[in-house]
Amino acid sequence: MKKNVLLIIALFIASLNLRPAINSIAPLLESIRSDLGMSAAVASLLTAIPVLCMGIFSPVAVKAGGKWGIERIIGLSLVIIGIGTVIRLFTNSVLFLVTTAFIAGIGIALIGPLLSGFIKQHFPNHVPSMVAVYTVALTLGAAFSSALSTTLENSFNSWQISLAFWAIIAFVAAVIWWLFVNQQVKKSAHTATAGTKVQLPWGNGKAWILTLSFGLMAMLFYSITAWLPQIIEGMGYTKNYATIALTIFVAVQIPVSLVLPILLKRFPSRRLWLVVESILELVGLILLVLNVEPLVASALIGIGAGGLFSLNLLLPIDATDNAHEAASWSAMIQSAGYVIGALGPIILGWIHDATNSFVSAVFGMIVIVLIMSIFQFTATAKRRVNTFKEKAQDSGGKQYIV
Repeated sequence: MKKNVLLIIALFIASLNLRPAINSIAPLLESIRSDLGMSAAVASLLTAIPVLCMGIFSPVAVKAGGKWGIERIIGLSLVIIGIGTVIRLFTNSVLFLVTTAFIAGIGIALIGPLLSGFIKQHFPNHVPSMVAVYTVALTLGAAFSSALSTTLENSFNSWQISLAFWAIIAFVAAVIWWLFVNQQVKKSAHTATAGTKVQLPWGNGKAWILTLSFGLMAMLFYSITAWLPQIIEGMGYTKNYATIALTIFVAVQIPVSLVLPILLKRFPSRRLWLVVESILELVGLILLVLNVEPLVASALIGIGAGGLFSLNLLLPIDATDNAHEAASWSAMIQSAGYVIGALGPIILGWIHDATNSFVSAVFGMIVIVLIMSIFQFTATAKRRVNTFKEKAQDSGGKQYIV
């Protein structure tokens, strides 16, 4: 029991580091551009580069995890994220700052798919609950870094210190990971063995269906993240109102991640909840088109986005039999998926420029939801019995559905 608690703590604090290096940039962008003379096009690279790294380097993660062990590579990834973040303290040029985004992006890319393998390895009977821990921590990291970056800048009178501050969490996580995880797995035979040869399932049809489902989900998420404030301001609302709407979009994903495992215990069907979350996201987008209660629309879109992310993380874990397979499927899905996702804001921006209307951009997202739903329905067409009813035993030997 004590070992499991320590591993959960390590998983939580490691997951906190997947977004601060990205989300801390946006609130400080005007200060950064003013000090460094950075164009808007170059400034967009500070967000685009880590996302693209998440796509390009995910396959490297599973290869490294198979060779040296999943736990070791996750620990190394945390150090890389910390280094890429802390050196922002010394930023004095555009090239230097872009380089920090690349370094942090590599760390984020390596850790992402391996956390799925870690969950599969150490919590095979509690996968939905551990994915909830993962997604809640990820969302909290994104929310805190977005909300506190300006406060940190004002407190220290330096955007460099504000950006570098988030390295503290990464280095603390690396120490905890070493103490709680690497030391534990050395004492236990129940661990992913280094030296395993792992191949990504590029030739597997179902893996491609899951990849397209994840990619379209990511397109929606990053498009909404990038454009929601501008869409709402274009409807005639104030900048402050639009900021509140974006905050609601992010914040509601936290309780969704906590509640979803409870719902999955009662109704384990992945398809059911994929459909429900997609409908909620669709309704929210339709409300935006109709200019009806943007705050309610943002909440519905956030509920849908939070649920879809968790469920899309579960699908490759459900489809595989061991930790390395889970990591390899997750690596492929996130590799191609994040590249697809990075295209979302660009495509919607192109639609807006071509039509001079955010309404057309929202219609584009509605179309993406509908296409995504087709792939989700296909991905869950055939299920194994133990996917629906993953069973675990409590201390008294009684079985219950996870």
